[in-house]
Amino acid sequence: MRKRLPGTIRFCVLALFLAGTLLPFYWMLVTSLKTRLEIYGKKMTLWPENLTWINYAETFRSSSFPHYFANSFVVSIISGILVLVVSILGGYSLARYRFRGKGIIMLIFLSTQMVPVVIMLVPLFMVFGNLKLLDTLPALIITYTAINIPFCMITMSGFFQRVPVALEEAAMIDGCNRMETVVRIILPIMLPGIVATFVFAFTAAWNDLFFGIMFTTSESVKTVPVGLNSFVQKFDINWGEMSAGGVLSLIPVAVLFAFIQRYIVAGLSQGAVKG
Repeated sequence: MRKRLPGTIRFCVLALFLAGTLLPFYWMLVTSLKTRLEIYGKKMTLWPENLTWINYAETFRSSSFPHYFANSFVVSIISGILVLVVSILGGYSLARYRFRGKGIIMLIFLSTQMVPVVIMLVPLFMVFGNLKLLDTLPALIITYTAINIPFCMITMSGFFQRVPVALEEAAMIDGCNRMETVVRIILPIMLPGIVATFVFAFTAAWNDLFFGIMFTTSESVKTVPVGLNSFVQKFDINWGEMSAGGVLSLIPVAVLFAFIQRYIVAGLSQGAVKG
């Protein structure tokens, strides 16, 4: 009993944590399948009494949701690729080269994670206004790229530090230059870390609402989070259509994680830095 008790306690704690994590997603799914009358009714139901798909149909009919999806894909993929390229180059430099001020640079990158995003709003708004980029997708791409680069660069530096330098030296002895060594030898080994970094940058851009609201006003450039926010009206909140849109917005990220889950797990463990 003494040996089984700690395991039972851990199982119960993990079960409660899992239930608390999945409950919001379950409730959003259930709400999306209810009628408006049932959603606003006095009786709370754990499953729809009258199952309906009307909320999903209305989400596509009454809003530009497919266009929001396209905008989010463009912004998230482009910013994710840019972050990944810069992070690979910068992370390799931080991991392999010694130069004056390296510790200060790392400290500055870490400090950016402590700065509230609202502080960046006014400077970015003024810069984009002068460049005529307000209410455009490039404004969002530049913002998400700049915000995610510091953390991702430090992460990639940790991945590079886990790769033995002897592999690079052996490749150079065989005739490879520095760039060929990185592309042919190091990057294939670091594939899990590369995938984990890209997924972080992609999801950060996909889920952002703050900058999307501040920098976009036209329907043609709104992203999914901004589109979901439009269901909150002055005197009413359309919970059914908002829940349906929320479920649909989870599908791309869920599919992405399903296909590359093993790379993400391996990348997270590979990027651990020794103390």
